[in-house]
Amino acid sequence: MNIILQQPHHAAAVERLLDFTFGRDRHGKTVYRLREAAEAAPELSFAVEEEGELAATLRFWPVSLPGGTQALLLGPLAVRPELAGRGIGRALVRHGLVQAKEQGWPAILVVGDPKYYQPFGFTREAAATLRLPGPVDYQRFQALALAHGALDGLRGTIAPARPAQLRAMRKRGA
Repeated sequence: MNIILQQPHHAAAVERLLDFTFGRDRHGKTVYRLREAAEAAPELSFAVEEEGELAATLRFWPVSLPGGTQALLLGPLAVRPELAGRGIGRALVRHGLVQAKEQGWPAILVVGDPKYYQPFGFTREAAATLRLPGPVDYQRFQALALAHGALDGLRGTIAPARPAQLRAMRKRGA
């Protein structure tokens, strides 16, 4: 399996796969409203191609933690249904986590199936004092600190990314 950075020519295929996987109403969900403020991190937007076709996609989006520190929101992760069970999604998540840590991001948030994400280190407890700016099933809201103590003592609502803070994060290597 070859994980690559998404390229502009992937855009339409990614949208079709996400519409098929999550439905066209996905844009009304709280996590999508957080994503509207910024573009997906291009250095953390991955694709898997099989026989020249998009097989899977994973993106990470910058968000602001309480206090203004930038973090990432994982997702959406989607794999073509006929390729499910081959470990493509898990490989994408592992790859993304390694890349995010190497780039200096302090923490990652996700709204997803705990059984799927807990093996990667995500926990509900790490996100217990954090809130999202809209309705969400909080049993599915989890976090993972990539830097020691990155989530310690944080309490409050996750906000959309702030452009000035994004520029600072990217300038220092994240």
